[in-house]
Amino acid sequence: MAKTVKTIGVLTSGGDAPGMNAAIRAVVRTAINRGMKVKGIMRGYAGLLAEEIIDMKTTSVSEIINKGGTILYTARCMEFTTPEGQRKGAEICRKHGIDGMVVIGGDGSYRGAGKLSALGINTIGVPGTIDLDIACTDYTIGFDTAVNTAMQAIDKVRDTSTSHERCSIIEVMGRHAGYIALWCGIANGAEDILLPEKYDGNEQVLINHIIENRKIGKKHHIIINAEGIGHSTSMARRIEAATGIETRATILGYMQRGGGPTCKDRVYASIMGAKAVELLANGVSNRVIAYKNGEFTDFDIQEALAMQKDLPEDQYEISKLLTR
Repeated sequence: MAKTVKTIGVLTSGGDAPGMNAAIRAVVRTAINRGMKVKGIMRGYAGLLAEEIIDMKTTSVSEIINKGGTILYTARCMEFTTPEGQRKGAEICRKHGIDGMVVIGGDGSYRGAGKLSALGINTIGVPGTIDLDIACTDYTIGFDTAVNTAMQAIDKVRDTSTSHERCSIIEVMGRHAGYIALWCGIANGAEDILLPEKYDGNEQVLINHIIENRKIGKKHHIIINAEGIGHSTSMARRIEAATGIETRATILGYMQRGGGPTCKDRVYASIMGAKAVELLANGVSNRVIAYKNGEFTDFDIQEALAMQKDLPEDQYEISKLLTR
């Protein structure tokens, strides 16, 4: 017989992502409309262990759908990676009457969600990360906003790069995944795109490309560099020394995490938050909400964590053709 969930907890964990507030809002209002209580957990798993837990009403989430970041704040918590921390978290949930949990975050957050589920707290994960690096889903909350923020910034850098006839290395976020760099490289018409999954460290290829382009009359050269490769400033110095062309590095950094979410991030996050509550209302646990092949669906958490995600090879090959 399915376990009846009466009180849902909701938390955001790991890096913040635009659209998390839309997901929180959907969780709170869907749950209350279904007759359930909702408790917000501040600062992720760290806040759970510290019992930073608040009651939430429909008005608690008024006028937040357009705001970046997360009203529940977020933090990383090493204690929750231990069995002792996980048991403590489950006991705190029971102490506060929380029998269902929605965890909004990335792979690390899902691991914690799986542990809570195994300890008897019905738990559903919602994919919130700007990196688009969760294998079970084609969409993650925040990616669309982050890539549009980066694209607009790169357009501006390109204008001044052309005016000064210089080379610009623009570093975007993506420690282990190159999706933001790949999309921006295509969208901004970059001459070179450096991805953690593909770059072999051969700067001579970049230098040769810059020199060849200058010979055929190009007035600028844009290199999109993923955070996972990094070292943009020192790379710029080496390229300038080798080519004689003024070269500057711009690191976009955390601006990509902020700002009001795009329409897509607001709508998709809202749907995912609502679907997470629907699963809990039906007594379902240990699942991850996903958007796959054009449909919203869900996967077992352990199955989702075991999946591998690679950059789409066709997109990568197209990006190479377009940089020539």
